Amino acid sequence: MDNQQQPLPELPPPGPDDSLVECALKVLKCPDPWKKAEYTYATASLWRQGAIKRVRPTPWQHLWVPDRPARSDDKVRVCTPGEAPRRGKGGTLASRQALLHSAVHIENWAVDLSWDVVARFGLRPDEYDMPRQFFDDFVKVAEDECRHFTALARRLEELGSHYGAFAVHDGLWESASNTAHSLPARLAVEHCVHEARGLDVLPSTIAKFANNGDNESAALLRDVIYPEEISHCGAGVRWIKYLYGVAHGAQDPPSEPAKVAGTDTEADGTVEGQLARLQVEEGGAAPQETGSAENCCQSRDHGHCADGVCGSSDSDPQLSSTASSSWMADARKYGSVEAWFHSLVRAHFWGALKPPFNEEARAKAGFGPEWYLPLSVPTQQQQQSG
Repeated sequence: MDNQQQPLPELPPPGPDDSLVECALKVLKCPDPWKKAEYTYATASLWRQGAIKRVRPTPWQHLWVPDRPARSDDKVRVCTPGEAPRRGKGGTLASRQALLHSAVHIENWAVDLSWDVVARFGLRPDEYDMPRQFFDDFVKVAEDECRHFTALARRLEELGSHYGAFAVHDGLWESASNTAHSLPARLAVEHCVHEARGLDVLPSTIAKFANNGDNESAALLRDVIYPEEISHCGAGVRWIKYLYGVAHGAQDPPSEPAKVAGTDTEADGTVEGQLARLQVEEGGAAPQETGSAENCCQSRDHGHCADGVCGSSDSDPQLSSTASSSWMADARKYGSVEAWFHSLVRAHFWGALKPPFNEEARAKAGFGPEWYLPLSVPTQQQQQSG
């Protein structure tokens, strides 16, 4: 019997005696979306207060991450993407309800996706040994997504509907399942491709509400959810850059958000020049030197890491395991982080990225056109099979 088919016992709420991974697992193994929200808020508060002392318990090898998070499938009917109801353009109340319902479902899955990253890759310190800031970022992402879920669900109820009134599909989780083996792949596909696609379509979704007189829903999406989703995409970019840096010998985790693309220029000064450079680097050019982040207060040599908050103190992530050397060896094939990102997406995401792109929002996430434009052109294999 695989993990998602096992009956899951009722788990107590997260508490200060739990590690962060154990708290994440309590969220993932809780089927009720509202209790997931309660557990998320509790965990985020305990983590920020410093009440949770460790990322994982010792020992941790007995813990397992479910193949699929527990879900209330009896309350929310799951269908294939092709069977999902059409949402329309917001011209009717039913259309606006369907649009909000879809957003509620996406945010509910995003809560589980964030905790899955914490739990799944927090239990693999010999392979990744991520620093404290990584967990800070994804705890914040989980809390943000949870607030989005509860706020949108309330708004949906104000419009006379509720979560579960429409059938939904689980395409986001399918991508997560396909990248469960690899943190770089997970970051690339879920947090850069899917999150960035959300940034591309959100302005048009906001307009559907605003143009039809639903200013309250439009304001919620525009003023609260939109800017925070930019930061979530930024987290994916930031930690792919970090992993690439570790593979090339950098030690410090990033202490600042990714720099907005376009505020500085590369040596060749133009997007066209950057894309030309990437075409060379994707052929496997020798790695270039990458600078470590400045103002780092939590490097791997810092004493704070020894208590387990920043990962395992008894393993060297660059040398200790075949698994870690495998993803590092893959990263070292590429002369830039963007070229590595292209390889990860092409290996784990089928199809080309679809324009138009929200260049402004992507830039705020540190996600310049050199990252995504090369992926908007189908590969020869995709053209032949399309």
